Amino acid sequence: MFITNHALAGAAIGLMTRRPGAAFAAGVASHVAMDMVRHWGDQIAWDEFVRVARVDGSVGLGVCAALLAATPARARPAVAAGVAGACLIDMDKPGLHFFGRSPFPASLDRFHQRIQNEGPVGSLVEAATALGLAAAVAVLHVRRAPAGGS
Repeated sequence: MFITNHALAGAAIGLMTRRPGAAFAAGVASHVAMDMVRHWGDQIAWDEFVRVARVDGSVGLGVCAALLAATPARARPAVAAGVAGACLIDMDKPGLHFFGRSPFPASLDRFHQRIQNEGPVGSLVEAATALGLAAAVAVLHVRRAPAGGS
């Protein structure tokens, strides 16, 4: 699943839980669950993956910045924790790209690889997931925002 989708899921979790520890743990669980759903990939070359990941990573960072800026201050720790938990497991990829190795134990990397459910048609699932999660986060922001915006 694209990191942007994981970040959106983590933000939604943070907005719902409002508790950083619970948001982080649920974010990690959401990552595992989302990677088990059909998504884009399926035996692509590393260079192709990196090309797409650069765009997705940039969009994901922008989404995270916008979400945190729009989140009321008292909810921000839980949203940040949810996003961090939801994105953590994918830090194997920047580790491989920049340092030649994953920061995680090999057993975690093997588990993460085994749960992937990738396929060419998965790009449609990715797009639908992004739209649905963006809508959910927008609704949660409107419903959870306190009067006065803080």
